[in-house]
Amino acid sequence: MGRGKIEIKRIENANNRVVTFSKRRNGLVKKAKEITVLCDAKVALIIFASNGKMVDYCCPSMDLGAMLDQYQKLSGKKLWDAKHENLSNEIDRIKKENDSLQLELRHLKGEDIQSLNLKNLMAVEHAIEHGLDKVRDHQMELLNSKRRNDKMIMEEHRQLTFQLQQQDMAIASNARGMMMRDHDGQFGYRVQPIQPNLQEKIMSLVID
Repeated sequence: MGRGKIEIKRIENANNRVVTFSKRRNGLVKKAKEITVLCDAKVALIIFASNGKMVDYCCPSMDLGAMLDQYQKLSGKKLWDAKHENLSNEIDRIKKENDSLQLELRHLKGEDIQSLNLKNLMAVEHAIEHGLDKVRDHQMELLNSKRRNDKMIMEEHRQLTFQLQQQDMAIASNARGMMMRDHDGQFGYRVQPIQPNLQEKIMSLVID
């Protein structure tokens, strides 16, 4: 004798409700996976429990975002407001721009150029030559700047060396003067400078 038909209504007992939800949730996910494999269908499933927890499933061949976009296009229902649509369009534009820049970069590196025609190849060549000229100009600027800095450093080193030599000479001269004064004081005499009147007398004697 088969089971009687179960009346579909809210289960009042909380424990029974949780158990029934768990069983039927697992059954739904299992059926979604089966129809995906058996029928090559694109299936997405989202379940929110009464406690707020979410269970979701999406077929491996298509992500949920793409699935929702396709649903919106085919059903005509607006899932996103204008702000989100503009943001989505901007994201798509940036992705396309990024893909284009990545492809252009590969072309400049000599990669993936088999599909380019003669005009495109000439444009790539021109871009490479233009970029190479800029690199060389900047390289020359750096070399000239380095030469100027090296020259300034050498000149500064020369001036510092000269000043050091002058200081060494002054120290040596002061040291000799101190030694001579010490020597004169030790032997009790000191060289006296010639007085002007005495110098005149000496000069007159020499002339006579």
